[in-house]
Amino acid sequence: MSRYISISIVFGLLLITSCKEKKTEPLPEQSKETTIEQPPKKVLSPHTSAMATIGNAHIHIDYSSPEVRDRMIFGGLLAYDQVWQAGAHMATWIETDTDLEIDGKELKAGKYGFFTIPSKEEWTIILNSNWNQHGKDEYDEKDDVIRFKVTPIIADSLKEHLEYSIHKISDTEGDITLAWEKVKVVIPFKVK
Repeated sequence: MSRYISISIVFGLLLITSCKEKKTEPLPEQSKETTIEQPPKKVLSPHTSAMATIGNAHIHIDYSSPEVRDRMIFGGLLAYDQVWQAGAHMATWIETDTDLEIDGKELKAGKYGFFTIPSKEEWTIILNSNWNQHGKDEYDEKDDVIRFKVTPIIADSLKEHLEYSIHKISDTEGDITLAWEKVKVVIPFKVK
């Protein structure tokens, strides 16, 4: 019997010590992290636009402007003889509030996707009815409104950012220029 009492006492002591309230140390106070403000990341292809009024026509070009960044652009990053959205990200678009004549063809007032097919000797310029698309993902030739060819001009100096400009020649004539890397393309137009 004394053996059972000894086992009971040992068991009871174990039970008491295991049930004893554990004393816990307070958690160390959370240190307040210092936030170091990082400068905003450089946008590699900033969104921009070109606008002009020629005669009674207001013309607006909206595009994202990628950089060359030591890359070969035409015939490298952009393969020759492939449709290009003529900018970065969303397709470049052009809007006119007055009818224009481009390459002897009528372009009705409206908004158009602006695409090109660059090649070494000539570029195909495309104005497409689907102006709101990501890149050339939804490009479909059947939606082309005007398609014509121009000869690229090779410049001596490098144009780091893709740039569009609209130049007034007279109250009824102007041109749109696309310049990037060492290539420039000029698109003459008339205001109707």
